[in-house]
Amino acid sequence: MLSPRHETGPPGLTTPEGFGAFYEEHIDAVLGFVTRRVADPHLAADLTADIFLAAMGAAAGYRPGRRAPIVWLFAIARTVPSGAREPARDGGARARLSGRGLLDGEDLAALEERIDSQRASRQLAERHAVLPEPLRAALDLVVVDELTPAEAAQVLAVTRATIRVRLHRARRALGAVQGSVTEAQLEVSR
Repeated sequence: MLSPRHETGPPGLTTPEGFGAFYEEHIDAVLGFVTRRVADPHLAADLTADIFLAAMGAAAGYRPGRRAPIVWLFAIARTVPSGAREPARDGGARARLSGRGLLDGEDLAALEERIDSQRASRQLAERHAVLPEPLRAALDLVVVDELTPAEAAQVLAVTRATIRVRLHRARRALGAVQGSVTEAQLEVSR
């Protein structure tokens, strides 16, 4: 069985059965993507649903030979959280709030457990919040989401060389931040 990262694509993404199989195959990856970024289980459920709804809407344009399904899905996922923070349009907030009642106790507990398990990833994300967005995005996709630099380049629609430069700059900047934190801690301890 091929891993979701290296498959060639679901055969019938535009059919209910094909999309259902696609959903089952990728739900864990999307939940991981979301729970590394948000700590609220209701928001995580809403964002996960929004990501798959957006994927369903874009399914007709998916080209399996162009990029792996997980890369395509993560590219969609990167647009959903930022859109979810914008002011609601056309009753979108009411729709999101009504979705909160759809989580039963077991679903809520499972999401809270997953969010807890991703706490370290979110703390790392907070630590590197000082990085500019392009550097953060490259670092998150490669280090946190475990995409290859080539896959990250596809998600971000940049060249591989650009990703390598962004990763280098992000790591160098994080080293400088860690160094200044260490120096500040040393000053306090003296």
